[in-house]
Amino acid sequence: MSALHELVAEPVLVEPLLVSSLDGWVDAGMAGMSAMAYLLGNGSTTLVARFDTDALLDFRSRRPVAHLVDGVNGGMTWPMLELRHGHDLDGRDLLLLTGSEPDTHWHSFSAEVVELAQHFGVRLVVGLGAFPAPAPHTRPPKVACTANRTDLADRFMGMRPTLDVPAGVQAAIERSCAEVAIDALGLWAQVPHYASAMSYPQAGAALLECLAEVAGLRLDTTELQEAGVVLVNQLSSSIANNPEHLQMLHNLEVAYDAQTDSTQGPGLGPMPSPEELAAEVESFLREVNRGETES
Repeated sequence: MSALHELVAEPVLVEPLLVSSLDGWVDAGMAGMSAMAYLLGNGSTTLVARFDTDALLDFRSRRPVAHLVDGVNGGMTWPMLELRHGHDLDGRDLLLLTGSEPDTHWHSFSAEVVELAQHFGVRLVVGLGAFPAPAPHTRPPKVACTANRTDLADRFMGMRPTLDVPAGVQAAIERSCAEVAIDALGLWAQVPHYASAMSYPQAGAALLECLAEVAGLRLDTTELQEAGVVLVNQLSSSIANNPEHLQMLHNLEVAYDAQTDSTQGPGLGPMPSPEELAAEVESFLREVNRGETES
């Protein structure tokens, strides 16, 4: 057992892809969570490694759940942080890093994730997430990309912004990967800012489609796409009689269409401007923090 993780199993893997989506960071529309739920539910998965949540998590901010039956405490469910082995539809090996984002020891945690990646022969690590953006629900979600090498950025990114934003542990993992020559990408779905607090399944589908594109996987997004159609219709109905909201939607559609570049890869789109991105992310984080304080 290493300092922060216990290796539970050592499956024989062939060029596995490591995919990460951790609860607790920016995930507008729960897009990363829904994409990871699909990967975890796509056939059976097995536990490979578990991380020491006593050392990594603050249980005052991520409280366990006590199960009371007729007043008797019958047990507790604790937040977890695990690496699991799964597959795509063609049997491609996937290592899935899932659970709660660490509150502490980011340097050590990132180093141990990379240690596991090296142990199993991972050559590409992909993080999944989503951020609120000035985007309309009537258009397919775009996916922005970050990378840990210039040539990867050249290959997968349209516009390449220069900006400073609050970072999650995914960014620390990207940097740790760069130190040992493992490629790392971050895929970030752009969710309409007015829908960022609700489940937005089409953004999860967009993440999976881009993951399949960049990593050569076969994934089925039908269920998420169908749920997305239902939500789009609901949102359109809810604003149909509000001229102010209709004008806002029209303005967002015009801006989206002007930015769309037919030469970009499927689903991959440019980042919003640095000012737009910083404002939307900071607003989203304020809302998340307010909700945690009130809960």
